[in-house]
Amino acid sequence: MKLQRWYTPYLLVLPGVVWVLVFALWPFLNTVALAFTDARPLQPANFVGLDNFRMLFSDERFTYALTTSLVYVVVCVPFLTFLPLLLALLLHEKIPGVGFFRTTFYFPVIASAVVVAIVWEFLFSGSGTVNEALKFFGMIDRPIEFLSDRWLLIACAIGLTVWKGLGYYMVVYLAALSNIGRELHEAAAIDGAGRWRRFWSVTVPGVRGPMMLVAVLICVAAMRVFTELYVLSNGSGGPGGRSMSVVMLIQAMGKGLGGQIGYASAISLVLFFLTLVPLAIVGFTSNRDLIRDAMAARRSKKTVKQLIAKRRKEAETVPDTSMPLVAVSAGKTLEENAR
Repeated sequence: MKLQRWYTPYLLVLPGVVWVLVFALWPFLNTVALAFTDARPLQPANFVGLDNFRMLFSDERFTYALTTSLVYVVVCVPFLTFLPLLLALLLHEKIPGVGFFRTTFYFPVIASAVVVAIVWEFLFSGSGTVNEALKFFGMIDRPIEFLSDRWLLIACAIGLTVWKGLGYYMVVYLAALSNIGRELHEAAAIDGAGRWRRFWSVTVPGVRGPMMLVAVLICVAAMRVFTELYVLSNGSGGPGGRSMSVVMLIQAMGKGLGGQIGYASAISLVLFFLTLVPLAIVGFTSNRDLIRDAMAARRSKKTVKQLIAKRRKEAETVPDTSMPLVAVSAGKTLEENAR
């Protein structure tokens, strides 16, 4: 039997490392460098320091784009965190036709985002199905311009995102629910816990980890929304470009021969740090107990060191020759325990 060569594992990992370096790390470092320049296509880039960032925070277009993205996050995160959980709870039960319903809810996930957005554009246009239905039931006298109003356009895009993402996150919750033993629910039922009590005491702790994962994924995806708003607004970003997301603004600023690549890179860098916020929050929340224990150990160690210093100081001031030896010995013992 031949021994495995020492470099075989490294050869297997090498393609992935090269891919990350070429398509992830290098573009990111290049973006960071360009963010501090006035780079444009076919023109030499000059270092401008923080000018791009100063212009960014005084740019009305960026304010509108950031507002759109934050509204997207605030609305999509609760909807796509709890609605898929509700669907998963309903479809986790053994009911007739459960396979059909699971497939139906998952179908929008595999559909092209562009195709789905085009369908929604047709539904919510001035002469679309939604307006015709509202007219038929006598709810409106004239068509509602869903795609010509800033907030209505954003609402339509959010509805599209929620509808398309329900099935994906439902599958995540179904996988988590399948790992919760039925014996836990049976034991809780024997103890007299009702359905609502079992949900909070058994189900929620079992899906807490996946729920945090889902919330982070939705938050990052909502900050980077592009396709829905771009297609529904025909690339214009809504009336006056006020329905643009941050990613749409980056694309608008950087495209073409007159594109402001340096300015677009600065916006990209700000977006990168914004997407790190939910990751940092989840990391702190998940490791809260570990952080608390580490801080408690640090405080305890600091207290022991202060006690050692106090004993040594007392030993130096006591005139009896036997006392310093006892104090120093006690100090050494405390110091060894602290270590």
